[in-house]
Amino acid sequence: MEFVGHFRRLTPVQRNTFVACFLGWSLDAFDFFILIFCVNALAAQFQTKVSAITEAIFLTLAMRPVGAILFGWMADRFGRRPTLMVDIIAYSVFELASAFAPSLKFFLIMRAFFGIAMGGEWGVGAALAFETLPAEGRGFFSGLLQEGYVVGNLLAAAVYGTLFPIVGWRGMFVIGALPAFLVIYIRTKVDESPAWLQGRAARATEHHAGKDVFAYLGSFLFLVVLMFGFNSFSHGTQDLYPTFLERNHLFGPQTVRTVSMVGSIGALLGGIFFGTWSERIGRRRAIVVAALLAIPVIPLWAYSHTVAMLALGGFLMQFMVQGAWGVIPAHLNELSPPAVRGTFPGFAYQLGNLFSSRNAVMQAKLVERRFGGSFPPVLSWTVVVIASLVAVVTLSGKERRGVNLSNTA
Repeated sequence: MEFVGHFRRLTPVQRNTFVACFLGWSLDAFDFFILIFCVNALAAQFQTKVSAITEAIFLTLAMRPVGAILFGWMADRFGRRPTLMVDIIAYSVFELASAFAPSLKFFLIMRAFFGIAMGGEWGVGAALAFETLPAEGRGFFSGLLQEGYVVGNLLAAAVYGTLFPIVGWRGMFVIGALPAFLVIYIRTKVDESPAWLQGRAARATEHHAGKDVFAYLGSFLFLVVLMFGFNSFSHGTQDLYPTFLERNHLFGPQTVRTVSMVGSIGALLGGIFFGTWSERIGRRRAIVVAALLAIPVIPLWAYSHTVAMLALGGFLMQFMVQGAWGVIPAHLNELSPPAVRGTFPGFAYQLGNLFSSRNAVMQAKLVERRFGGSFPPVLSWTVVVIASLVAVVTLSGKERRGVNLSNTA
């Protein structure tokens, strides 16, 4: 009922804007997770090791800061709405191009370009959403918006388990180009951010924006470290988990789909729960509780032997991991200087991604070289170390829960 109540309080413009930003992030994540589910197939196609294919994951993540600063600058200069449309078209085009890769080298180049486009979506979409939505219920909408990433994972799992045996990995990437049609919805149903419009007249040139970033350099560096922890947390528990299920448990696409979808449902519920709860107990406390509760779930998540128990472990692990993440969209936008809100949160987010971008490569090589192909020890220690890091860094920072986001001057 609370879910329905939050949406009933929105105006049609606010509702359309949130839906567009949510779908933009969901479909962006959908395109990313298609790669995650096709790692084994790509290794077979290009006759190489899994660790070589994970270089595509690395390139996607490593190039995201480029997109964050490029599209963030465009959003601050030309507006959130047109920039979001350009970004969605860009990531759809590069996803489609990946489907026709004749070689691993070409595929890796396309994934790098996809990473640039993917890096721009989160910051622009989050700024547009939170500058349009009311302050009341911000934690709830933060959790729901961030879990668009999980919805993308859920969609990718469903499509993989259903269509991969029919269309193969190339067909999966063709399906990934469909988000381009979302631009039609944005063009006809979504208005520009009222905060951006209000601040446009008062905003100076890029020089003024640069001064704001410099003045907040300490906060920016803190957020980069925080987002390094967060990105390591999510990618460390998600990117190689389908491969773990296939390699160590010999599960087929349908079983991998089932376990992944159960985990995604847990993630969706966790993001909404902790995002909403952060309105009551604070952003930092909600993040710390969620992160630390991931550690006791490790035995169930990494060392179970049955499909049912692995699915339960996946549900609980992602409930905690994405529960912590559910607070982030509101938290980062609240901590950002108004004049560069289109750039600041997204760039900090994606720089953190850059520093954690070799996570999957490192995990895969450790599994291959140190643990004889066994994934559980590597997955387990990743959670212990990173969950602790997220909790410590979060506690050392500040929060500005409920701050006014109605202007960008």
